[in-house]
Amino acid sequence: MDTFSTIPVFTAVVELGSFSEASRQLGITKSAVSKRISALEAHLGVKLIQRTTRKLSLTEAGEQYYSYIQKAKVLVNEGEDAISSLQGSPKGHLKVSIPMVFGQRHITPLLGEFLRRYPDIKLSLSLDDRLVDLVEEGLDMVLRIGALSDSNLIARKLSPCRSVVCASPGYLEINGTPETLAELKQHNCLYYSYFRAGIEWVFDGPNGLERIKPEGNIQVNNSEVLKQLMLDDVGICQMPLFLVESELASGELVPILEQYHLPEHGIYAVYPQKAFMPAKLKVFLDFLEQKLSLKNQSW
Repeated sequence: MDTFSTIPVFTAVVELGSFSEASRQLGITKSAVSKRISALEAHLGVKLIQRTTRKLSLTEAGEQYYSYIQKAKVLVNEGEDAISSLQGSPKGHLKVSIPMVFGQRHITPLLGEFLRRYPDIKLSLSLDDRLVDLVEEGLDMVLRIGALSDSNLIARKLSPCRSVVCASPGYLEINGTPETLAELKQHNCLYYSYFRAGIEWVFDGPNGLERIKPEGNIQVNNSEVLKQLMLDDVGICQMPLFLVESELASGELVPILEQYHLPEHGIYAVYPQKAFMPAKLKVFLDFLEQKLSLKNQSW
């Protein structure tokens, strides 16, 4: 049998979890899908998929075989990247994940220019604040803000990211303005659930580095919502300057505890280590670094 022509059928069944869905995606009958899986199992001499009336599941052999197929796909993609690097114009499918609010405010306004400059690149952009696994999700790059965990991935710093502790004048009028970290502990501190630096706020002040655990009545996984809560006089929050710079300029929010310095984080492009960097990714990284460098004086 032609094993290579059967692998896409097996992969479709595994990833879609259904013979019917695989047949629709591949444009063949359900019985043809079943026959090819049976032929593959007969060729290998093992059962790959357990089939019941309700669901499909991989056997141990099936999981191992699928893992090797995924490794082969990575090698094929690296081969395509190596060939594309020899071409005059970057092309191909570029899959990227970027934090939602930062992406909406500072990346999506740039994409029109990028796509006009490189019309042969097809961009799939996911706006997501989760800490996604770029290898598992088949991404070329993720953009991360803040502290990075150790990994075998490559990180390229595109821009610094400075933060500020701030609140609305209305909140401070009602609750007073904290002058020390001890006083801050008595206030309603709003907290971003995906804060990569951990659950503590770190300050560098007259007594050196000090850490406090913010105490408040709400945690949110979206920084735009946190900003709105501050504007509604709900509490105090530590926010990146790229998100609140206009509100600070207008006076809708005001900085507090300015005698303390907050750690400077970074905005990083993170991508897998490969023998060849795809031309499509290289030009995207260069483009972002150039554009963000024009903004980072205020961040």
